[in-house]
Amino acid sequence: MEYKSIRKHHKLLRAARSVRTRLTWLLRLWTWICAHTKWLRPVGRVLRRVLRFIAHWLNPRRYISLLDFYIIKKFIGTYVFSIILIITIAIVFDFNENLSKFTQYHAPWRAIIFDYYANFIPYYSNLFSPLFVFIAVIYFTSKLAGNSEIIAMMATGMSFRRLLRPYMFTCVLIAATTFYLNSYVIPHGTIIRQQFENRYRRNKVTDAAENVQFKLSKNTVVYIQHYDDNMKRGFGFSLDKFQDKTLISHMTASEIQYDTISDSKYHWKAMNWKVRTLKGLKENIQSGAMKDTTLLMEPTDLIYSKGQQETFTSPELLDYISRQTSRGSANVKQYEVEFHKRIAMSFASFILTIIGASLSARKRKGGMGLYLGIGLALSFGYIMLQTVSATFAINADAPPMLAAWIPNIIFTVIAFFCYRQAPN
Repeated sequence: MEYKSIRKHHKLLRAARSVRTRLTWLLRLWTWICAHTKWLRPVGRVLRRVLRFIAHWLNPRRYISLLDFYIIKKFIGTYVFSIILIITIAIVFDFNENLSKFTQYHAPWRAIIFDYYANFIPYYSNLFSPLFVFIAVIYFTSKLAGNSEIIAMMATGMSFRRLLRPYMFTCVLIAATTFYLNSYVIPHGTIIRQQFENRYRRNKVTDAAENVQFKLSKNTVVYIQHYDDNMKRGFGFSLDKFQDKTLISHMTASEIQYDTISDSKYHWKAMNWKVRTLKGLKENIQSGAMKDTTLLMEPTDLIYSKGQQETFTSPELLDYISRQTSRGSANVKQYEVEFHKRIAMSFASFILTIIGASLSARKRKGGMGLYLGIGLALSFGYIMLQTVSATFAINADAPPMLAAWIPNIIFTVIAFFCYRQAPN
């Protein structure tokens, strides 16, 4: 035992000597560096001053006080809690309503949970985001007013405008999240959810189209007698090109197949094709068994399903609108409305927050029940106005941008009058 103890201490002694030697060398190296880099000291001092200046201006505490952090934390907490509560109730009612259909069409539990409800939650959370914002603002602000906290804040010299600052910071986060979800996340989930609904709720899958005809460009018309979306194949294909309303080329093919393997877009293969080229009274005919060709169309252009515009991301929407407009197609209203609605909806949180905070900032008898009722009515009014204006744009040929922003314009006027009546 004594030998083992001596050996252990000997190892510790050697380790200590090794560390001491290394530290000595490090100290000598540091001394040498300091002696030969005196010219860097002014640069270091300037750099430290610049960093301190940047840190001073970027410090959140400069713009957001401790009270602001408190309001932001409570606002976000109430907002998230309202989403969880209402969406949970919605899921329970939806499941109870559709249970018989799920059973009838033998929907697997994995598909119900991950394909339907996993995409149901973000879609409806974002759709009813104005409702959740209103509830959160009115509930939290009414509690502040009921506890006389707003009176205490204003007694210190804080104006109502200053009180709105943490609310606006929170709205920036909500607006950014709403826009990102609407533009990039939810469309992918909507595709999966719609496929599930078509298969297990409606038992109706749109995978074919008959007698499809549209403009490929201003002077080119495409016709497909039958299109199968499962195989990405069209039957009875024809392509007519015009110049000054005069037919100059007519192409036919018994079948046309979209290339799903190639990375390039618009790549099609025509089988049993024939092309008639007309030059005055002369006619040139070419034919063959198979031909690779490029056509400015995709399978999504051939089959339209209800709510298809919701399955496109914002860049895809812009690309689709641009492509259809260049073809001379007028059937892009719903896509333009959807694009502008996503932007307008992101700003709705600012407008509705001002209304909710202005209504519930005063301490009144009766508690928050009256304010919650007004908030629910206004939020549902906003959502209904969105739907009505979108329908008006599609069916009544109104400008899509104006239709998408009409709810925001109307509620901005309401917010202005509510703000004027708020305590100052």
